[in-house]
Amino acid sequence: MEAEIHSFESMAALDGDALRYGVFFCGCPLRCVYCHNPDTWFGSGKLYTPQQLAAKIKRYKTYFKGGGGATFSGGEPLLHADFINETASLLGKYGINYCLDTSGSVPLSPAVEKCLRGAELVILDIKFYNGELYKKYTGGNFENFVKVGDFCTKNNIRLWLRTVVVPDINDSEEEILKYKNFAARFKYEKYELLPFHTMGFFKYEMLGIENPLAGTPPLSHERLKELQNI
Repeated sequence: MEAEIHSFESMAALDGDALRYGVFFCGCPLRCVYCHNPDTWFGSGKLYTPQQLAAKIKRYKTYFKGGGGATFSGGEPLLHADFINETASLLGKYGINYCLDTSGSVPLSPAVEKCLRGAELVILDIKFYNGELYKKYTGGNFENFVKVGDFCTKNNIRLWLRTVVVPDINDSEEEILKYKNFAARFKYEKYELLPFHTMGFFKYEMLGIENPLAGTPPLSHERLKELQNI
C-alpha cells in the first residue's frame, strides 16, 4: 500500500494540540474557488508506504510533548483512509497520536469511520452552510461533509471547526451568523475563522490554472477580528 504525499511541515503548532508533524496528502475531490494549495490536486508528490511514513514521523517523537503528534492534512486526507489507518496502527506502537485536518468531503465508508474514530482530534472545515453555496463554490457534495460532522458529534470525537472568510463572499455579519447557527448542530470545542489570503496565487500561474478569485484582496486582520468576535 502506498499514498502520494505532497509535503511535510515539522513543528506545526496550529493544527492540533501542542507541536505536530504535518503530513499533506495529494488529491482532493473539491475545487474550492479560494483554494491556496491547488498543487495538491494533482500527482505532485512522492509515494510512501505506511512503514516509511511512520518511521519519518517517529523521528520527531521527542517534540510531541503535551499531547503533540502527527496531523494528516492535504489535499483531502480522508481519500487515504485505509493508508492512514495502517499508518496509525504503527504510530500507536510508538505512542504517537494523530489529528485529521479535513473538509469531510468523502463518503462515510467503514474505513473513513475507523479513521475518524482513531483520531485524537478532527479539524473540520465548514466551507458553506447549505448545499447550494457548497456546490457553487467547491463543486462538492454538501451531504458528505454534514455526515462526517454528525458522525464526530454522535461518537464524541473531539472537533474543531474552521471557516475561511473571503471578501464579497462570506465576510458579512449576516453570513457569519448563518455559519454560527448551522454549526450548532455539531458538538465542538472551538470555531475559528481563517482569513482569505493571496499567497497561493502564484501556484495558479505556475500550473496554468484559471484563478477564480484573481483580483480579490486578502481579508484584513481587523475585519477578521470583528467577525471572530461574533
